[in-house]
Amino acid sequence: VSDSNFSLLVFITFSVRSQDIRNTVGNIPMEWYKDYPHIGYDLEGKKIFKPIRNKDELDEFLDKMENPDYWRTVQDKMTGADIRLSDEQVDLVHRLQQGKFGDVNFNEYEPAIDFFSNEVMIHPVTNRPQDKRSFIPSLIEKEKVGKLVHAIKMGWIKPRRPKETTPQYYDLWAKEDPNSILGRHKMHVPAPKMKLPGHEESYNPPPEYLLSEEERLAWEQQDPEYRKLSFLPQKFACLRAVPAYSRFIHERFERCLDLYLCPRQRKMRVNVNPEDLIPKLPKPKDLQPFPTTQSLVYRGHSSLVRSISVSPSGQWLVSGSDDCTVRFWEVSTARCLKTVEVGGAVKGVAWNPNPSICLVAVSYDDTVVLLNPGLGDRLVCTATDQLISSYEEPEEVMDQSVQWAVAEGEGHEQGHRLILKHPKTVRQVTWHGKGDYLACVMPDNGSSLQVVIHQVSKRRTQNPFRKNKGLVQCVSFHPIRPYFFVATQRYVRVYNLIKQELTKKLMANCKWISSMAIHPGGDNVICGSYDCRLAWFDLDLSTKPYKVLRHHKKALRSVAYHRHYPLFASGSDDGSVIVCHGMVYNDLLQNPLIVPVKVLKGHTITHDLGVLDVTFHPTQPWVFSSGADGTVRLFT
Repeated sequence: VSDSNFSLLVFITFSVRSQDIRNTVGNIPMEWYKDYPHIGYDLEGKKIFKPIRNKDELDEFLDKMENPDYWRTVQDKMTGADIRLSDEQVDLVHRLQQGKFGDVNFNEYEPAIDFFSNEVMIHPVTNRPQDKRSFIPSLIEKEKVGKLVHAIKMGWIKPRRPKETTPQYYDLWAKEDPNSILGRHKMHVPAPKMKLPGHEESYNPPPEYLLSEEERLAWEQQDPEYRKLSFLPQKFACLRAVPAYSRFIHERFERCLDLYLCPRQRKMRVNVNPEDLIPKLPKPKDLQPFPTTQSLVYRGHSSLVRSISVSPSGQWLVSGSDDCTVRFWEVSTARCLKTVEVGGAVKGVAWNPNPSICLVAVSYDDTVVLLNPGLGDRLVCTATDQLISSYEEPEEVMDQSVQWAVAEGEGHEQGHRLILKHPKTVRQVTWHGKGDYLACVMPDNGSSLQVVIHQVSKRRTQNPFRKNKGLVQCVSFHPIRPYFFVATQRYVRVYNLIKQELTKKLMANCKWISSMAIHPGGDNVICGSYDCRLAWFDLDLSTKPYKVLRHHKKALRSVAYHRHYPLFASGSDDGSVIVCHGMVYNDLLQNPLIVPVKVLKGHTITHDLGVLDVTFHPTQPWVFSSGADGTVRLFT
């Protein structure tokens, strides 16, 4: 780099850093301050705190699309602030990138020194005698001059007229006058007039217009283009004491530049009523019934309640908590009928949907326990025990990744019937609609054994996938057809269990799927995600979301459909349950109607966690929610 380039690089560095010269840490790697809230110290030894940077990838992308100055904004590592490069600095960078000299005025091709100087040399360069033609007048030139004189005499060549020295102007403000130049122009847009002076421009303004010391310092630190006022209001005792305005000529010049350089365009405005653009949605009171009020609170757990499930009859509720207990409640009275202790924090509970079987699947650590709570019809409970005890082991014992064992002793008295030991921690359990198959999810990115399906009647376990593409979050059985839904972090894959092939791959357009629910009709799926979105998929329509709802402020933990009513709900870490009306029509040409109808609040946020699970009553338009505050709540 030449001297001129080096000086310009120093200049641009100094100009960018001039406002941040207060940082006194010196020439050190700024990565040392990566984990601290400050980025250095000023001249007084006080900490310079980093600016708040809470942009995620989406905000960065929107800023990239909408901010016209995004390309010329750089981050200063000394302060972490965003700095907008001026046109001169951008031009300097471009010149250096092209390999040119930084200084525009630097001439790399200096003129050669002429050695024919005015000084007489001892040895002349040439000593040739002058030509004879330099003394004799040219005959050719004499002939040309004679022709020009003859043409002037004959009037063929007329002398140039002297230029008119009077300046010509046109009126920039011409609006009404039809005779003016701009008045005859149909699409002429008159220049905007300047704002009239206000109280702050007075030489004796009211005291509320004068800036305090803090406001004045803040005004000086702002960039000129972001200041509300281009001057500081001042107070003078009399008009004689008012000095001349120092920026008068500068502002006049900028005003003239704006008048003749800024383009003005007449746009044909389309008068559109904003209310016409909003789709007409029915009123919530026309979409009743849906849960509106908190009716019962089921208290008893001492830690957060991760999972809840309702019996097929709707009479009983089971809840699993991190306090290593499973509690059975009577729905109508909120009375705890039974408490079963297990050997770890309960991650999931699921009541068998078959009304002729009384079984509850409970998962904790690497174990899934099938419980017979002994509630309700005694004939059903005894029939369930008989079904389990009537199992006969096959002659050929197959090697399985899951160990099946029959509960005995104290566990059997508490209701334990079958114990399934898995190789890894089980996060979710879900039943097939017929009640014989049970699917378990064991998230592990490096393993092919993430999803297993158990058949209770034959005590057989199968791993349906040779390899899983991604970390499996949750699974679900199709309510009618032989389909199996597997949700990974960003996709939902739909498998045909009979053909044993991938049928469809749904793209959720979110970063991390947390939960999934399938409509009882089977043609619609909703997915909740940790980035506050709920995506509704119409499987007949597209593999991309039909509608994305962003009503929650924090991560969604659970979503659920009602079995009979056109309702679905979502629970979030913001402590609320949002109930929406989701009508799916029999007419395939008519799109589903999705209307949010109620926000239900009641759970207190504990350790930044709110609602962890939601589920609907099988027959009534009621919704249950469990939260990190250790309670289960019923909204009716």
